[in-house]
Amino acid sequence: MENIANMANIPLPMTALYAGMLGLMLVVLSMMVIRQRVKAKVDLFDGGDPQLGQAIRVQGNLTEYLPLALILMAVVEINGAPDLYLHIGGSALLIARLLHAYGLSKSSGVSVGRFIGTIGTFIMIAVAAIYAVIQYNGYVQAI
Repeated sequence: MENIANMANIPLPMTALYAGMLGLMLVVLSMMVIRQRVKAKVDLFDGGDPQLGQAIRVQGNLTEYLPLALILMAVVEINGAPDLYLHIGGSALLIARLLHAYGLSKSSGVSVGRFIGTIGTFIMIAVAAIYAVIQYNGYVQAI
């Protein structure tokens, strides 16, 4: 039980910064879905309304990728990743998610923003995942 209590006091300022900004982005995207729901008079699903469906996908895509990206960011921060690496990863994620949301909200097809946003998100998640594995290997070798 003592370990759990100690974990509650681990500061994660970098993860907090990017989680906060991306959390605000999610609120904005959610409000856009609500606005479209009111406009289309649809309470559940998209009611066949293409604009509502598109808004739902923009919001949904963020909620699909954001949790794992932020968990990985928190893990590598806890394990001592340099602030510069965390800022690069967090900034890349934020920019990628903004580009993706913009691109997908403007076109349901292929767009530059959507493409760069997807690639940027995948790169950030992959790099953070690899970094976490490297941190684990360093930890295991130190034992």
